[in-house]
Parts: sequence; structure tokens; C-alpha cells
Amino acid sequence: MLEVLDVSGLVTFQDSGRYGWQSYGVPVSGPMDWFAYRTANSLMDNPPDAVVIEMGLGDTTLRARRDCVLAVTGAGFEVENYVWTFPLWTSFYVRAGWHVRVKKISGGNWAYLAIAGGFETGSVLDSKSTYLRGGLGSAIRTGDILQAGRPSIELSKLAARNFPVGEHMEYSRSPEIEVIPGPQAGGFTKEGIQTFYGGEYRLSTSFDRMGYRLEGKSISHSASDELISEGMTMGSIQITAGGQPIVMMADSPTTGGYPKIANVIRTDLPLLAQCEAGRSKIRFRETTVEEAQEKYRKMIVSLRGR
Repeated sequence: MLEVLDVSGLVTFQDSGRYGWQSYGVPVSGPMDWFAYRTANSLMDNPPDAVVIEMGLGDTTLRARRDCVLAVTGAGFEVENYVWTFPLWTSFYVRAGWHVRVKKISGGNWAYLAIAGGFETGSVLDSKSTYLRGGLGSAIRTGDILQAGRPSIELSKLAARNFPVGEHMEYSRSPEIEVIPGPQAGGFTKEGIQTFYGGEYRLSTSFDRMGYRLEGKSISHSASDELISEGMTMGSIQITAGGQPIVMMADSPTTGGYPKIANVIRTDLPLLAQCEAGRSKIRFRETTVEEAQEKYRKMIVSLRGR
């Protein structure tokens, strides 16, 4: 269906995630930017948990082996299809033999390429998400042939759809990320808490699908800077012994031993995922569980309406 001609970044298959295996130490994985992932499938009329290609930090060039319709969402990329350039958050028709290039530019880290019918790949532990550290799946390489399923409707009816990027997700180089206080928030000094909520952080160049290391003013502990390892999920913000935050991301370990000062709410994880190393200026703002749940409900309703 699609032949991979060239890859210069990290390209993997991802579905909605691998749930139910955390007690065995297996991360959930899935997309770094779940909103862009869901929207890409929505544009293709695919099931919300269909498999897409996640592209990170580099260019990818593909050649269609038969007519198809694609959609690319995310931030920090642009799309070239045959001789045309298409914006992200749109779907477009690709004829057999045409080349599609998803090119990395500034403004984000991750893009999601969905195909009408979804990509077909092997399932491991009830999911088709790639988890490279655990050897579940493998990165997509030059020369791979990517197979797709049957589209739900005619291709001509799936092309030329669009989703306004500013309607529900406003990616920014100065995002204010909403968080819920973590289980060890009481283990920091008053000054440490003020530093966390009042300070500005930048994403370190040491980041990957497992975690985002942030750099800023040191956050002071009032209790031990380590604890007995306990469960954690994507969005957990650990504070290291040196006082710097690490935000757990899609391939987060299932347990960790640093105190957790807060947890990023689900609706704001995409904003953080698309922050650029050394460029984005990140701030945190406290919210409540009730407000976070309401914000998530509204976002899901808006996605289902498309």
C-alpha cells in the first residue's frame, strides 16, 4: 500500500495504547499527542483506536502503491503530496506512484499520518503500539511496505476534509499547562511549591517518548527526595534530587521513586508533547479534578461530533 522511501526521524505504529499490563511493568505507550492521533483517524472515518504512523523529529518520504487517502495532523511538520503542499489537519487524495513527504519544520515534535482503513500490523499484548525499549514492535525503516485495511466509505468522500487546528488545541511556545497536585505535593517546601507554579521551565534536549526533562529553578524538598517506588502514569511530574522536574510521557515506566509534585491533566498533555527543546517556555497552573474532567468531556464531545 505505502512504500517507505526514506526516514530520518523516529517513525512507529501507534494505536490508542496497551492497557491492562501495567501490573507486569508494561507501559501503556500509544501516541504522544492523543488529540492529533484521534483527529487524524476522525478525518479518515476510521475507528478512534485505529493504527496510525507517529513521526517524530525528522522527515519521512513514502510512495503510494495504489490510490489512497491520507491525513496528517500534529505540529512542527508540513506535507508535500506529488507537486502540492498541504496543510496539516487536512485529508488529501494520493494516486498510485505519487510521493508523499512529511517534512520536519519548527513548531512541534510529533505528526500523525492516518490512512483510510487504518494501517494493519501485528498485535502484541492486545495492542499494536510500538514500545521500542521493551521490544514490542519495531521502528519503521526505509524499504518497509505498510499495509492498510479497507476504507469505510469511498475514497473520494474522504478527501479534502479539514479540522481547524485552532478550534480545540492551541499549540504554543509559551503554554500554560494545567496540573492536579500530586500525591507527594506535601513533601515540598512552601518556596518549592511557589517555584513550581511561579517559575518558567524549558524542555531539555534529553527527552524522548519515555519522559520530558525540564530545566528551571530548583524546587526544594521538605521531606526525603526519594521514596519507595510506586505506580505512576503519563503526565506524572517527578522532582529529582536536584530539584528538576521530569514529566512522564507515553512510554512512562509503571513505577518510579521520586516524589510527584503534580500530574498534567489529559487535555493538556498534547500541549506539552509538542513543546520544543530549548525554545518553549512552559508554566504550570493548578486546577481541580472536576475542572479537568469537564474540560476532557467537552473535548471528547467535540471530536465525536466530527
